[in-house]
Amino acid sequence: MEDAAERLTHIDAYQIQQYQQNRYPLLFVDEIEEAVPGKSAKGYKNFTYNEWFFPAHFSDEPNVPGFVQIEVLTQVFLMTFLTLPEYKGKKTGFIEVKSRFRRKIVPGNRLDVEAELHSFKRGLAKGVSKGYVKGELACQAELQIAIPDVMAAFRPAARK
Repeated sequence: MEDAAERLTHIDAYQIQQYQQNRYPLLFVDEIEEAVPGKSAKGYKNFTYNEWFFPAHFSDEPNVPGFVQIEVLTQVFLMTFLTLPEYKGKKTGFIEVKSRFRRKIVPGNRLDVEAELHSFKRGLAKGVSKGYVKGELACQAELQIAIPDVMAAFRPAARK
């Protein structure tokens, strides 16, 4: 069992920006309720009717676009490894995303996200993130995310 000192709790939107590079209007996580660096993270996003994407998606039946769902899942996942002190604030990039959407998410819903880090080697993080609305699985993603600065150190030297 991990030491309680390793567990971070109640990381608000301002503090999240110290760990990752996402900013408004693309910072979607309202709070990280808990992060265990190198292991897991839990956070949430409250979707309100005044979100910038709802009028276009769709005015007669507003729902959360898939790319926003993937971003929320990813932003919580990032906190599984960007909370490790040596990676705090580093830029990241997608390598692979495999997603599934199981139910519509609409204004007024709260998306609760649970993320697990399965492996993290040489700047490549692999894991899964699942989003729930009222306890029901709404979306999920298997993710591979890179920290380019770290990966660069492991590139083979160019031949002469």
